[in-house]
Amino acid sequence: MRRSLFRKLLWSVLLLAGIELVLLELSISGPPADLRWHAAGATILVALLAVAGAFVFSRRLTRRILEINSSLEGMVAAPAEIRRSESSDELGMLAESLSRVAAHMNALVDKVRLEGARRDAILAGMVEGVLAVDRELRVTFCNASFAAAFGAQGPVPEGLPVLRLVRDPDFLEMLRIVIGSGESLKRRMHLTGADSRSFEVQAAPLSHGAMAILHDITDLERLERVRKDFVANVSHELRTPLTAIRGYAETLLDGALDDPKNRRRFVEIIQSHAIRLNNIASDLLTLSELESGRAPAELGRVSVLAALETAMRTVEPEAGMRQVHLGWGMVEDVEVMGNRIRLEQAFVNLLDNAVKFNRPGGEVWVEAGGKPGGKVGITIADGGIGIPSQDLPRIFERFYRVDKARSREVGGTGLGLSIVKHVIEQMHGTVAVESQLGKGTRFTVLLPRA
Repeated sequence: MRRSLFRKLLWSVLLLAGIELVLLELSISGPPADLRWHAAGATILVALLAVAGAFVFSRRLTRRILEINSSLEGMVAAPAEIRRSESSDELGMLAESLSRVAAHMNALVDKVRLEGARRDAILAGMVEGVLAVDRELRVTFCNASFAAAFGAQGPVPEGLPVLRLVRDPDFLEMLRIVIGSGESLKRRMHLTGADSRSFEVQAAPLSHGAMAILHDITDLERLERVRKDFVANVSHELRTPLTAIRGYAETLLDGALDDPKNRRRFVEIIQSHAIRLNNIASDLLTLSELESGRAPAELGRVSVLAALETAMRTVEPEAGMRQVHLGWGMVEDVEVMGNRIRLEQAFVNLLDNAVKFNRPGGEVWVEAGGKPGGKVGITIADGGIGIPSQDLPRIFERFYRVDKARSREVGGTGLGLSIVKHVIEQMHGTVAVESQLGKGTRFTVLLPRA
């Protein structure tokens, strides 16, 4: 049965009162002369006993209250369980209740810490930049991607004014609008201080500020431009031979079939443009297959010497017609891993360009051999017209031509070097170019040795 503190205190007072009554009765039964002294002594004794009892009771009560207070302070610093009391009074019941509350609070704190750690890990690992600000546009959170986008060294301190991190007026105005209106916004921006990269910025209101998420769309915009340019270039490249074929066909149908002097020439022109259309379609299919990322059907050890010999024999007729000499430098019989047909195609494209963009009596030569680091180097060089320095960074782009008029004259599609680049990269190699206008061009291919 539980005994409360109030009941204990009541029993103590009644006990002292009983003691005092007993002492008074004893004093009354004594001699009349000593009655006053006996009463005074009894009162003093009861008072002393009351003080002693109150002192013991208050010390015990204070000790137990201090224990509970210490446990509560410990919960604030680091959640822990309240020590259970062995007593069954009100303080014991309070201690048991606090112990249950402490256990529940420990579970809640652990859960909050776990969720916070997960949130921080997710935000820190996001590719998108994340920024949170208060109503005064001071940073409350900034992940590494956002800081890196604006060249911040190290973590961004909390409370830093956003203006010191992002100096783009449109971005700052967007945050102000979101904070003021409480509505989300989504815009595309070229942010100042982010290397002129393009971002899709999505800003949303928070209870005490706003949050902005930056999604880098620079590569996406570049791919969109490439796609548009590709469609435009394909349309232009196909339109030219189709227009010529249609025009000469209509001329023949309008009566030129009866003109023995010109009809053969017209048919030859139609045939040459049809061949050009076929070459464009073939190169587009090859390029599409290479860009699909699918591995070639046949992979194996390929002799570089054998691939170069096949490519040289393929371009010999064109070289003889243009009076260009094909020569051999130092060529080692080394092997690489890859697809022989694709490698021969890449060599044919490089040699074909070297022959076509050369001068009568010019020269083309090849070299091949082992290089440090387990590489094989293949060089195809010519003493032709060369490439202007401003055009060198773009010669591997699809349909890019240095001399458009001459390229169409010699039958180029503008896709040959792009195919070369994809073939070599598919074999985990690299291709580089060096050129001087009027002195010649040198292509260097590096491939892993088998």
